[in-house]
Amino acid sequence: MWTATRILGLIIALYASPALAQMQGHGGAVRALAVSADGRLAISGGFDQAAIIWGLDTGAALAVLRFHDGAVNAVASLPDGRFATASDDGRVALWRLGRLEPEQVLAGHSGPVVGLAVSPDGALLASASWDGTARLWSLTGGTPRVLDAGSGPVNAIAFTQDGKALTAGSDAVLRIWTRPNISATLVTLPSVAHAILIAHDGEVVAAGADATLRFLRSDGTMRAEAEVGPNPVIALALSPDGARVAAATAGGTVVVVEWATANVLLRLVGPGLPVWSLAWRPDGSEIVTGGGDRLVRRWDARTGEPVGTLALRRPADTLAAWRGDRGAEVFGACVACHTLQKGEAERAGPTLAGLFGRRVAAVPGYRYSEPLRHLDIVWTPETVSRLFEIGPARYTPGTRMPEQTIGNAADRDALVRFLAKATAPH
Repeated sequence: MWTATRILGLIIALYASPALAQMQGHGGAVRALAVSADGRLAISGGFDQAAIIWGLDTGAALAVLRFHDGAVNAVASLPDGRFATASDDGRVALWRLGRLEPEQVLAGHSGPVVGLAVSPDGALLASASWDGTARLWSLTGGTPRVLDAGSGPVNAIAFTQDGKALTAGSDAVLRIWTRPNISATLVTLPSVAHAILIAHDGEVVAAGADATLRFLRSDGTMRAEAEVGPNPVIALALSPDGARVAAATAGGTVVVVEWATANVLLRLVGPGLPVWSLAWRPDGSEIVTGGGDRLVRRWDARTGEPVGTLALRRPADTLAAWRGDRGAEVFGACVACHTLQKGEAERAGPTLAGLFGRRVAAVPGYRYSEPLRHLDIVWTPETVSRLFEIGPARYTPGTRMPEQTIGNAADRDALVRFLAKATAPH
């Protein structure tokens, strides 16, 4: 329940705090963003398993929401003022401002949930999951409808104006659904789509690995393309008036494209780290982005300039001292989620400090999945090598670690030797 003190605190945070154009609070990359209907609040989701509600005009963090047992991959602003968060843990949580626990939890997915969409009438919340399905949840309760793609992870979901759901997955197929398990239209795309958008006239934009925005007519035929490379597109956001689409890339640039002509209008150049998420403010004046530097940033959508001073500093290079070490080079794929020594800033995964000799799922304070807690594994050079030989999903069932293997035995050995040195107590 709200109290007078909490209401007063929120008012002060919204109106009295000094404006901050760069909002810092996440302990990992900012994976998801959404802005409230009135444009005054935003919610961000991070690899650090947290969601943060922000006052956009002040940059103040109004609440840090910790519930999920995995990275928060998707968020949405609901018409009734609530927010939704979705996570690697397969759950969708519904939040009301002023409460630090979810008002409702939607469970049913068996894999990470990576996308959310709200129907035009505000009655349904759709979730896309790497379990191969999408689910349509009634926001008034009831059993969800399941859309079973049957061909691998579903990466993105969106609604047409007449309420049809569209999904895009790892099979590079766009599906237009009329009712559960019946796809009225299948559109094969040239590349796997990471994100999709739908305009008011039913036209679709899909983008992903090949860094090209594809504008598709409502019947699935191609109208235009916009190349925004060289880096893959991670996320898309449609301007409130439907005239522009913003595309976030893995190289740290946001490209603004005119919908009617597919011409590039602006390039918002950030610090060179992946931009994982973005959203427009309702008046179309600003774009809000979240990225690998753990910051939420504001940009002028007319000029492409940052709102306030843009600090282009990168996080400290924790592997600089190991330059030339092959094991450190292999570990470069892991550094975004794991620290090597105690005292470093929290990241999405548990610290590896003191790794060898430690039981699996034993770092104090880290929220592991329940299946992982019951595994009988002690980390040794042999077990770490085996983890990357056969992959985390097989060796540590229940893990939320991204699936990856190291097929080269010499590289596995180099990684193990590096970890033995870098994670030992100093």
